[in-house]
Amino acid sequence: MTEQISAGTGWHLVGDWFDVCKCAIPCPCTFAQAPTYGDCEGVLVWHIREGNYGDVRLDDLNVLMLGAFVGNVWAGEHSDAYAAVFLDERADDRQRAALATVFGGEAGGWPARFGEMLRPEVRGMDFAPIRVEIDEDLATWRAEIPGRVTATAEALAGPTTPQGARVQVHNAPGAEVGPGQVATWGRATADRADAFGFSWERSGKSSKYFPFDWTGPD
Repeated sequence: MTEQISAGTGWHLVGDWFDVCKCAIPCPCTFAQAPTYGDCEGVLVWHIREGNYGDVRLDDLNVLMLGAFVGNVWAGEHSDAYAAVFLDERADDRQRAALATVFGGEAGGWPARFGEMLRPEVRGMDFAPIRVEIDEDLATWRAEIPGRVTATAEALAGPTTPQGARVQVHNAPGAEVGPGQVATWGRATADRADAFGFSWERSGKSSKYFPFDWTGPD
């Protein structure tokens, strides 16, 4: 699996990220605050539109993580951080190794920094069929691993939101994809998980979408 894969290889990924979580809307984490109820659990999804790890192409592959923690991650005041990671089963051996290296933090860049902040105990990792759909106008976004995870959301709107406009935050102090990207707020329409000891089912809570643009190993 690790054939011709080196942690020092240059890489670049561009794509879409979103989550659904148990926090009230808007999730305080984006503002670098503690979760609404003191703890958080949810689904994090990455869709790679274009990417490479050295000469290994990673276009159109997906990664999904279940996560939970207590306290404020951004202030370094958290505990009980747990995660489980799913990598796209469509990836071949070299692509799987590249995804595991990047998202495991071994290849540097933002995933390494985010992992150092969260410091989760990883309950498990699996290769799975991860379906991801994101509307070009960001009206809805969704991800599913059949029988294990469902995460769907619709863009947040209200009486004073112009038709077709999106509720957004610039310069978020707690952006899970790193600095420089714009958050688009949503409302979770489904948030279900049953895998690796994570189990929940809810709707109506917070969701947010970010694009991401990462380079490593710096």
